[in-house]
Amino acid sequence: MIRIKICGVTTIEDAQAAADAGADAIGLVFVAGSKRGIDPTQARNICLRLPPFVSRVGLFMDHSAEQVNSVLSRVPLDTLQFHGSETAAQCALFGRPWIKAMAMGGEESPDWNAWQDAQALLLDSHGGGKLGGSGKRFDWSRVPALSRPWILAGGLNSHNVAGACRQLRPDAVDVSSGVEKSPGIKDHKLMHEFIKAVRNA
Repeated sequence: MIRIKICGVTTIEDAQAAADAGADAIGLVFVAGSKRGIDPTQARNICLRLPPFVSRVGLFMDHSAEQVNSVLSRVPLDTLQFHGSETAAQCALFGRPWIKAMAMGGEESPDWNAWQDAQALLLDSHGGGKLGGSGKRFDWSRVPALSRPWILAGGLNSHNVAGACRQLRPDAVDVSSGVEKSPGIKDHKLMHEFIKAVRNA
């Protein structure tokens, strides 16, 4: 079964609605300046209200180890997701499973061999140094034959996600802007439609 993460969650109500709709995970953005960024207090309150077995994923981009540990001391995250220029060694410092986002929006191909210890690779439409959440998809023909778990992100919505699942067979999909009313505010109907489309694919 293809797993589903609703990313860029900023409110308890949206987190609960995502879980009720059948999401396997929610994403919490700790990147300063992001339209979907939240502080550790908000994130902790969201995490503590989620039902069991919904994973809590924290998004970071070029944070110091001290900054990540500060968040972890307050927020019960299950998985870390890194979007910056972090090395594999830096991603592995925190004693939790981690995901590395691969920038598919540029011209250069990522170094697929550098991330053997990652729980999964997330292929997103952003270019280098960007967080994602733009609502734009990348050229899916660029997806290589991966022999490890990977997540499809970038420009997904309820209209195209079923076709993407059938064509590419990712292990999971990740959506943010495709289920929003505005940046950081989720549309509960769109979340239901998105998750239904994945399950029916």
